[in-house]
Amino acid sequence: MTIEQALTTARATAVDIPHVIGGREVRTGWTAPVVAPHDHHRPLGVVHWGTAAEAEAAINTALTAARDWHRQDWSQRVQPFRRAAELLAAGEWRDRLVAAAMLELSKTHGQADGDAAAETIDLLLAGIANLEAAYAVQPDSVDGVTNTLDYRPLEGFVFAVSPFNYASMSHLAFGPALLGNTVVWKPAESASWSAYLTLELLRVAGLPDGVINLVHGNGAEIGGTVLTHPELAAVHFTGSTATFQQIFTTVGTNIAGYRSYPRVVGETGGKGFVVVHPSADVDALTDAVVHGAFDYQGQKCSAASRLFVPRSLWPTVRDQLLDRTAQLRMGDPTEPGIQIGAVINARQFAKHEAALAQARAEGLVLTGGHADAQVGWFVEPTVLQVDDPQSPFLTEELFAPVTAALIYDDADWTKTLHLVDNATGYGLTGAVFATDEHAITEADDILRYTAGNYVINSHPTGAVVGQQPFGGARASGTNDKVGTVWNTIRFLSPRSVKRVAPRSSTTSQPV
Repeated sequence: MTIEQALTTARATAVDIPHVIGGREVRTGWTAPVVAPHDHHRPLGVVHWGTAAEAEAAINTALTAARDWHRQDWSQRVQPFRRAAELLAAGEWRDRLVAAAMLELSKTHGQADGDAAAETIDLLLAGIANLEAAYAVQPDSVDGVTNTLDYRPLEGFVFAVSPFNYASMSHLAFGPALLGNTVVWKPAESASWSAYLTLELLRVAGLPDGVINLVHGNGAEIGGTVLTHPELAAVHFTGSTATFQQIFTTVGTNIAGYRSYPRVVGETGGKGFVVVHPSADVDALTDAVVHGAFDYQGQKCSAASRLFVPRSLWPTVRDQLLDRTAQLRMGDPTEPGIQIGAVINARQFAKHEAALAQARAEGLVLTGGHADAQVGWFVEPTVLQVDDPQSPFLTEELFAPVTAALIYDDADWTKTLHLVDNATGYGLTGAVFATDEHAITEADDILRYTAGNYVINSHPTGAVVGQQPFGGARASGTNDKVGTVWNTIRFLSPRSVKRVAPRSSTTSQPV
C-alpha cells in the first residue's frame, strides 16, 4: 500500500469509530460526524459518543485488567509496544495512520508522517528505554542484607486525555500502560480516528484487552465521572490551560475521596516568543518565524506567536517576512505543494475569525487577516504589528496561523527581555536570535524560567524525542518532559524491599 492508495481507501470508506472497552467495540448509536477540516462538507464517517455509563465501564474494565497486567514481567510487557513500533516503521499501518492524520487533522504528508508515524515510533521506543533506565536504579546492598526497589505501577487506573494536534500523543495512554498501568483514554473529539487506529495497532501487536480503554465524548461528562472516581491514580493530559486548571480543581476538591493521591501530569498552553537582538542573522530569523508561526496552521502550543524585533532590523525583517508569508500555499494538504491546511473545527474557526476581525479593526494587519469557511475552515497566515505590550495578540494563546510583532528601540534590549519574561503566564517555548555572545548570555539569564524549551538561533517548535525533551512550567504545565525518564517515574510507585539473610549462629545481623 502507498500513501496515495491509503488516502483513496480512506476517502471511499466511511469510518465508524466505536469506543473500545476491554477489547470490545461499543457503538452507542449517538454519533458525531468525522470531517476533513479542509473539506468539511464531505464527512469521513462518524464517531460514537459516550456518557457516564461508558466511562464507568472503561474504569471497571481497566481495574479488572490491572490484576494480570501488573503482575506480568516487564520484559514481556514491553513486547507489544516494541512490535507496534516495528509495524509502524513501514508498510500498511504507517500508511493507514498517516492517511488518517492527513484527512482528519488537515496535515500535509510530511507533517502527518513525522507525527503519526515517526514520533509515535520514537515515543514507543523511548518508553521502553526509559523503563529499563528507571528499573536499573537500585539501592546498595550489604553483607547479609539485599535491598531492592520494586517498581510498581500506580494503584488504580490512569486517565489519559490527548489533544487533536498530535496523533503521537497517544503516548499519553501507552506510556503509562507500558509501565504496567491500565488506562482510560479520552482523545480530543477531532482526533478520534487517529486514536482508534493507534489502539488497533497496539492490539494487533499483542496488547491485552482492557489495558487501554478508549472512550469518546464530551470532556465535561466523561471527565466528571472519571476524575471523581476513588481509584483514579493519575491524570496524563495535554490540552488547554483552562481545562487543566479545571482538572486540578476537581482533583483538589475531591482529594479526600481517593485511595491514593492522584498524580497530575500535564502539558498545556503556550505563547512561544522570538526575541531578536540587533546582531541577529535576519535570513535565519525569517525562516524560523515562517516555520515556527505557520507550520500546521499555528496549532501548536510551541508556535512562534509573538515577535520582539529591534527597530534597526524591522524594515528588513518585515519585508522578508511578508514576502515569505505571501508565498505560502493554503488548501487541501493532501495535494502536492500545499503547505497550509485548515484549522481543526468550526469552533476554533469562529474564534480565529473574531480575533482577525478585531485585528483588522485596530489596523494591526500587515498581511493575511482573513478567514473563509466555504469549503474548509481556512485561516490565512497572518502577520500583525502591535504597539501595546499588553495586546492580547502578545499575551493570549490563539492557536492559529497568526504572529504579532512588537518593535523595540535597540537600546532597550534588556528591558525587552524582562517584558518577554513577564508579559504572559506561560512558560513553554521561546527563541533568541543573536550573534553577540554577551546578548545571548544575558538573555539566557533573564529568560531562564520563561521557557521549558529554549532555543538559540532557530524556531521554538519541533522538539525531537531524545534530543530536546519537551515541556514547560508556569501556566504551561508540570514540565515532566514527555518521552523522558522524568515522565516515566511519575507513573511508578516504588516499593523498597529489604531482605535479611537467615541468621546463623556465627553471623551477626545489622539492625
